[in-house]
Amino acid sequence: MTVPRPAFVPTMRGLRELAGALGIAAARAPELTVGALGVLVSAAFAWVPSLWYDEGATVTSATRSWAALWAEVHNVDAVHGLYYACMHAWFWLVGYSPFTLRFPSALAVGVAAALVVALGRRIGGLRLGIVSGVLFVVLPRVVWAGGEGRPYATVTALSAALTLVGLAAVRSARPPAAGASAVPRSRWRGVAWWGGYGVLAAVAVTFNVYLALVVVAHGAAIVWTALDHRAELRRNAGRLRDAAPPRPLVSAAAAGRWATAAALAAVVVVPVVLEVISQSGQVGWIDGVRWATVHQVFATAWFGGSRSFATVAWALMVLGVVLALRAARRSDRTVRDRARAQTVRVALPLVVLPTGILVTVTAFGEHLYSPKYASLSLPFVALLMGLALTAIRPRVTLAVAVVTVLALTIPTTVGVKTPQAKQDSTWVEAAAILEQQRTLRPSANEGVIYGSVYRHPTTTAQIIRDAYPSAFQGLTDLAAVTTGADTGQLWDTNGPVATTVPSRLGDIDTVWFVGGPTRNIQPEVTETLDAEGFTVAGYWRTGEVILTEYTRAPR
Repeated sequence: MTVPRPAFVPTMRGLRELAGALGIAAARAPELTVGALGVLVSAAFAWVPSLWYDEGATVTSATRSWAALWAEVHNVDAVHGLYYACMHAWFWLVGYSPFTLRFPSALAVGVAAALVVALGRRIGGLRLGIVSGVLFVVLPRVVWAGGEGRPYATVTALSAALTLVGLAAVRSARPPAAGASAVPRSRWRGVAWWGGYGVLAAVAVTFNVYLALVVVAHGAAIVWTALDHRAELRRNAGRLRDAAPPRPLVSAAAAGRWATAAALAAVVVVPVVLEVISQSGQVGWIDGVRWATVHQVFATAWFGGSRSFATVAWALMVLGVVLALRAARRSDRTVRDRARAQTVRVALPLVVLPTGILVTVTAFGEHLYSPKYASLSLPFVALLMGLALTAIRPRVTLAVAVVTVLALTIPTTVGVKTPQAKQDSTWVEAAAILEQQRTLRPSANEGVIYGSVYRHPTTTAQIIRDAYPSAFQGLTDLAAVTTGADTGQLWDTNGPVATTVPSRLGDIDTVWFVGGPTRNIQPEVTETLDAEGFTVAGYWRTGEVILTEYTRAPR
């Protein structure tokens, strides 16, 4: 008797057919295919890691009323104001949960991946676009940003989009090739592209002021391209005496038009930039340049702190730049060689300048460099790595090389999906303990006192309540005297425990303390509650979160 093959067991023929179908899809719509891959990789298990401080700030801000959010960004976090507004609208549509908090970032990674494919395809060809897009999706910092309820995934998408629009604007004014049929060019077409560039630059910088560095890098790319064209003409002056010179990649007017668009965008965003500068004290936590900065630039900013992967990635970037520029200087260079060299002239300034400027400014006393602020360079890191890999022939060897690089990212990709991946946060476990213990006494009249948060001693554990509100539902805050929403700040402020708490106890018979080990007010809480007839009924600690239950005997 023949045993039927289970339906779920794939056959080799089926796998080949699936691979063929995926290959056809990638060839016909590579941007959509790689973009969908980016969303899938980023969104997978995004609900698993516990929320942490930065994400808590997003939740606290985005769940406030419009009026309260407007007041907040005039005091703190103006740099993220537009992101908070977008998340506020998103939560209004879908509601809040850890997954809905992070899913917009996964979508942003998908958009950014599609744009990387489009950039690579436009400058250096389809193969470069697809390989660079796939590399972008699995870069450790991209996977981190795609599962993070913060703006950095969207920053990468805006960086790539602004570059793509800038390329279109430059090409709209590029002079026609010698001998080409005269195709009338609309003057307004170029104006529209540069206008679009200026508008997008203004929106991008409003979203995150560090994106102004992308505009600066674009100016450097334009100047470099123009200077390289002049150098090429000088090198080949004798050979080109009787032939038409090569068509420049950048017209003489492009730099002026870029400067005009950038200046107009700068005028528009001046109020936002001034507001952000007035709140510069918020980045007081950033250290100056030290030896740790070297590791941050080398391994943390783009490669998730993995030195082994960072070594491979930097080697690929350097190799890609060297191979492309050397090939473009050969006398028998091809159109492909010129295109790959132009990829370097576009991507390299966007990799080097933002980090270089931030580190330099930090070295002179204005502490602005943090690895997460270098996220805007991630699309171009992938492009430079892609240049090296796509120099490999034949295709089978290229495929093996790409798969090998992808395999190196597996540890970091898995690592950012684990429960304590974000600054070792255990907030979700603390909330689960609280919720479970509260179900044992459903009729209790309960209050809560929020202590400090580990590593953030001026912030109360209210942030854990905001991150996991269901666990704290129905608890009366016994210590807060002002709320962040009322004062235009991020966090509530506690009053003195000894004088604030007793007057609010009333008929409360259970008090929960939630806090951390730094600036721990629990001894004062215990003393105050003991005087009111409360005793410790339970104590839990998960990571750096302390939970204590106090109960009072019936009166």
